[in-house]
Amino acid sequence: MAPDKKSNNARGKSSTKTKQGSSRGKPTEQASKAKSTRERAPNKDAVVKVKKWLNTVVDRLIKDWTREECQRLFDPSEVSELCYRAREVFWQQPSLIEVATPCVVLGDIHGQFEDMLSLFDMNGYPPNTRYVFLGDYVDRGPFSVEVVMLLFAYKVLYPNEICLLRGNHESRPVNMQYGFFVECKKRFLDRAVYEHFQFAFYCMPFCARVDKRILCMHGGISEDLTDFKQLDKIERPCDIPDLGVLADLTWADPDPLITGYDESPRGAARIFGAEALRNFCRLLSLELVVRAHQVVEDGYEFFGDKMLVTIFSAPNYCGQFNNSAAALVINSDLVCKFNIYRPEPNSNADGNQPMAKRPGPRVWDKAGNLISGA
Repeated sequence: MAPDKKSNNARGKSSTKTKQGSSRGKPTEQASKAKSTRERAPNKDAVVKVKKWLNTVVDRLIKDWTREECQRLFDPSEVSELCYRAREVFWQQPSLIEVATPCVVLGDIHGQFEDMLSLFDMNGYPPNTRYVFLGDYVDRGPFSVEVVMLLFAYKVLYPNEICLLRGNHESRPVNMQYGFFVECKKRFLDRAVYEHFQFAFYCMPFCARVDKRILCMHGGISEDLTDFKQLDKIERPCDIPDLGVLADLTWADPDPLITGYDESPRGAARIFGAEALRNFCRLLSLELVVRAHQVVEDGYEFFGDKMLVTIFSAPNYCGQFNNSAAALVINSDLVCKFNIYRPEPNSNADGNQPMAKRPGPRVWDKAGNLISGA
């Protein structure tokens, strides 16, 4: 069971406004009340108790979890408690997270819990390996609850060793349609659990900057982002508008057929070309942009003279694409290594099969030159 809290003022309801574009769904918490919880000094014994509980959450998910037992591992109070604590950690950190090297960057997971565990097995578990996740933890795959529970537990335990960015699916209007709402409803028979996940999602950061030279986000670049100080002004919890910086960071896509910016066929944010990417990187002193958001066959794909790379980490996505998963490993010299994993050839078509490592990682230097690998 989850440990008791002395106060639950931060669990009230609220709404917040964004200045960019129309709304895609609004959080239902009182930000002003919840922010006061940040100033409370934690009781030492309570901290020990919470850490002990969080470690049991991790152990249950890594050691005890099976498809058959997943319904009985957690009760609604534990899920809500973990969401509450993860949200508090997100709130205490900025919208642009500064990340040191070495680190590993992972793209979309989409409820493929077993595959995420395989990626941890192959690249190391937190806190021994520092991670940046690019968002889209939920929907499509069958075990979104487990994905989020494990990542939230790690985030609370090791807030500086795992960075969880917000994707476009960490938004109520999207994950209500594409599977997460139904999964929560079937698991817990209580809509409140689903809402507590949303409360945490709406406080997640949008960008990470690795050694101040590699920018990570879920979607893409934004013509409206001209200074990183703009991100400091984002008030969370917040929704994702249809247009503007937050829309682009979570929804935008690169397009080889254009040079600048244009309307997106997704109906939200914009698409951008190689010239727009070069100008963006020059303006913000960046060497590389790392994003997710699109399925790519080999798990990674370069764009714009290798100034941008798309990372996708859900292999055999939806049981239909037969794509590989990739993990981007960035060392202290900003040399990038892509660990690529391909689904077993005769796996079940549900997006949750064990993965087989393709022989040899592909290693690139920071200039985008292939050093080794096929």
